[in-house]
Amino acid sequence: MTTPDKQYVEWLVEQSMLNAAKQRAKLYGGQGRLWQRPYAQARPRDASAIGSVWFTAYPASIITRDGSSVLEALGDEQLWHALSEIGIQGIHNGPLKASGGLKGRERTPSIDGNFDRISFEVDSDLGTDAQFLNLSRIAAAHNAIVVDDVIPSHTGKGADFRLAEMAYEEYPGLYHMVEIKEEDWSLLPDVPAGRDAVNLLPATVDALRDKHYIVGQLQRVIFFEPGVKETDWSATQVVTGVDGKDRRWVYLHYFKEGQPSLNWLDPSFAAQQMIIGDALHAIDVMGARVLRLDANGFLGVERKADGTAWSESHPLSITGNQLLAGAIRKAGGFSFQELNLTIDDIASMSHGGADLSYDFVTRPAYQHALLTGRTEFLRLMLRQVHEFGIDPASLIHALQNHDELTLELVHFWTLHAHDQYLYQGQTFPGNILREHIREEMYERLAGEHAPYNLKFVTNGVSCTTASIITAALGIRELDSMTAADIDKIQHIHLLLVMFNAMQPGVFALSGWDLVGALPLPAEQVEHLMGDGDTRWIHRGGYDLVDMDPDCEVSAGGMPRARALYGSLPEQLKRPDSFASQLKKLLAVRRAYDIAASRQILIPDVEHPGLLIMVHELPAGKGTQITALNFSAEAIVETLHLPGIAPGPVVDIINERVEGDLTEEGEFTITLDAYEGLALRVVSMAAPMM
Repeated sequence: MTTPDKQYVEWLVEQSMLNAAKQRAKLYGGQGRLWQRPYAQARPRDASAIGSVWFTAYPASIITRDGSSVLEALGDEQLWHALSEIGIQGIHNGPLKASGGLKGRERTPSIDGNFDRISFEVDSDLGTDAQFLNLSRIAAAHNAIVVDDVIPSHTGKGADFRLAEMAYEEYPGLYHMVEIKEEDWSLLPDVPAGRDAVNLLPATVDALRDKHYIVGQLQRVIFFEPGVKETDWSATQVVTGVDGKDRRWVYLHYFKEGQPSLNWLDPSFAAQQMIIGDALHAIDVMGARVLRLDANGFLGVERKADGTAWSESHPLSITGNQLLAGAIRKAGGFSFQELNLTIDDIASMSHGGADLSYDFVTRPAYQHALLTGRTEFLRLMLRQVHEFGIDPASLIHALQNHDELTLELVHFWTLHAHDQYLYQGQTFPGNILREHIREEMYERLAGEHAPYNLKFVTNGVSCTTASIITAALGIRELDSMTAADIDKIQHIHLLLVMFNAMQPGVFALSGWDLVGALPLPAEQVEHLMGDGDTRWIHRGGYDLVDMDPDCEVSAGGMPRARALYGSLPEQLKRPDSFASQLKKLLAVRRAYDIAASRQILIPDVEHPGLLIMVHELPAGKGTQITALNFSAEAIVETLHLPGIAPGPVVDIINERVEGDLTEEGEFTITLDAYEGLALRVVSMAAPMM
């Protein structure tokens, strides 16, 4: 093999994210701009105050006007008129930067919905940098913010990885990659034709560990699929370096083969440079105010003397998170983390780390409540939040997003596997409770009872919010639904909105939620699911404002999903529609500043389907009670709410008096099936003597 062409190497450097980050850093060095803002501590309530209701877009699923880009669609005036009317205060646009890989000078497509980033520039398939900037301006004009993505744990196989393979300067230090000596190449499998890497079997990983090349097998294999991904390690083909030497590398990838993991403790500190550069570019150039830190719990791996390598809950993840979040706050932004680990991790990584966190604690729990009609597990998880010192206002309470409904329940799987929990009158160790909850949810949510939802490897279930509801209602055939069924789905969908929106923190919902999307038939996206990734069924195309009503495929090639509720302009003409009812709920949330409230009580109740959350409203506005019936039967129950001053109890959505909270803290509540109420206790001042 010949030494790589010098011009090609120079071209790769020009394309690389590390080089772009170094150029960005020069604009900060020696300048006063980095010393004007506090950065040491997370500021969750400040972060949610600038925008506490988010629309989470998914670029690949957006149906655009004929000939226009995804970014033009996201910056469309008609769309923003509708979003603003509903009460949306922010748009999380999803990953929009160029992704995938490079083969020579040719780009290869993204393998994970643009979560395999290879550039700071906007993906030309989605639009231009100027269109992104226009989106930021349009959002600002509607008093909303743009939320962007940073991906600190991995990249795609772009210029940075290709330079690393060639052993060019500090680029190998970007990744968890190790050069294997030629005399040990016999340990490595051949790379199949047409591929540039091959996944390693567990025995090979063990052999490389024993030869002190790598840390070995990790705590778990994310996206495990027999014959596709059996470990977190892959080997490259033979690559000729800039020095003329032939090398084979073994590299770590927590996720897919095309997503090599970054090394946050290489002496070059190249990974930190690159990721902080990406964050600064998003804030400075693109106008983002909040940045999502994707998969930020996987920044450290360490060999153990026995057993699997330490790869989750590692202190380096906490340190890396603090470093990145601090840099973002210094630059005038905020961040939030996608951290599906233990509640301990969410709590520890928020100390000086990301300002907000996805609510992985209660998300599977409220879905469990809906599927079973019982709220006990949900109540347990809400209380766990407080037990671990997490402020619910620091959480992003969400409906559907681009990922699966995770059922990993990591908290009970790892650190708390042997802790004891009281559930349904019995005491269970965490790992047994986890399996019980998972079995209940899998049984009701997929398989024979709901064949339109699909399991996603061992992580959870691919489904839309609407198809979780249809499963809960026992609807097996989506094509056989009646108008009455759709009305019931909408009603329950609004119940789930109330759970998430009528508590402190950020409320997030997707385009699929706004139109009531159903999953795609599996055969429509079969070509995307070859690696076992079933999530494509819930990423169907949607058209929020009738940009192209006749178009059946999104700009990203996703077939249009069946939408139960219709477009936003059409919905907003009907007061009984999902969007109009959502608008009403969000107006109440804003009027009483529920996002800034403090959760003070999750009381015990008698009816198994009832959930009560009690909040102290800001500015002396009294006490707010969110009452939700997750069951199919009516509830009449007397609540016991100690420590709350008595007074009239008002339904703040429908603006009517529901009764009185007595001196003893009692109030009788009446709820229809799947009904939610947002109440306020108007505490009466003590009489003058």
